[in-house]
Amino acid sequence: MAVLDSVDRTLLRLLQDDATMPLAELAEAVNLTTTPCWKRLKRLEEDGILRQRVALLDPVKLGIAFTAFVQIKTSNHSQDWFNNFVSTVTEFPEVMEFYRMAGEYDYMMKVQVADMQAFDNLYKKLVASVSDLTNVTSTFAMEPLKYTTALPV
Repeated sequence: MAVLDSVDRTLLRLLQDDATMPLAELAEAVNLTTTPCWKRLKRLEEDGILRQRVALLDPVKLGIAFTAFVQIKTSNHSQDWFNNFVSTVTEFPEVMEFYRMAGEYDYMMKVQVADMQAFDNLYKKLVASVSDLTNVTSTFAMEPLKYTTALPV
């Protein structure tokens, strides 16, 4: 775990809120000149803490506001099966998040699509592409109540 001081944490909070904030504004917000601020940002990038700067899009305005959570059980836990499964699922652009789980289900995915028909197409593609799935259970979000990408730093 990285050791971060209050200036680093403030910079990370500011960037999580607006990654387009100019260097001069960032520096002013943390009471630094631009060069030391830039050096801190470079260190955070080099340390892998600041992985990338992205744009967040509105799924409703893009027509892909149907969110499904898919839980999967498998009877095959071999390394070859796992490698094939991960490589197959990560190729689906609709899969926004993908986790190996502890508990009743082995894997969980968050899927973002246009509607139920698009989800059904993805489901059929998934089960046709991957063998040894013993249970695929899906639940559907009715309304997002909280969504953030900001980590609590």
